[in-house]
Amino acid sequence: MHFLKLTTLALGSSAAIVAASPVLAADPGALAGSWRTPAKHGVVEIERCGGSICGKLVSSENILKNPELKDINNKDASKRDRRLKGLQILGGFKQDGNAWSGGTIYNPEDGGTYKATITPAGADTLKLKGCIVWPLCKTQTWTRIK
Repeated sequence: MHFLKLTTLALGSSAAIVAASPVLAADPGALAGSWRTPAKHGVVEIERCGGSICGKLVSSENILKNPELKDINNKDASKRDRRLKGLQILGGFKQDGNAWSGGTIYNPEDGGTYKATITPAGADTLKLKGCIVWPLCKTQTWTRIK
């Protein structure tokens, strides 16, 4: 199942959630920065988007090989000419206690968009949980790049 390669996800291009400090979750700016995903040396830049957070794919093994790599697996044929580098793959999140939920993550590897939750697990670690449908979920640990 392609989904189980969730960060192959942004990167060909998150299953328990760890409790986090409310201070980290309360401020969308606390998550701002570059985050390394566990597969294919993916780098996602998370930033404030109003009162929420969003994230763009900035690098991966495949993007390093071909910076012009396109979103060829997108289920919407009209979007297949988009460059993967700089593509927003995280969005729509709302603060939910210590987490950010109700958002989505896009996986350029299979062209799927999945429901997602992001939970800070410390100043330099995030748990990103993506689900096809509950309980078919996968959790990844992303680490801050300093």
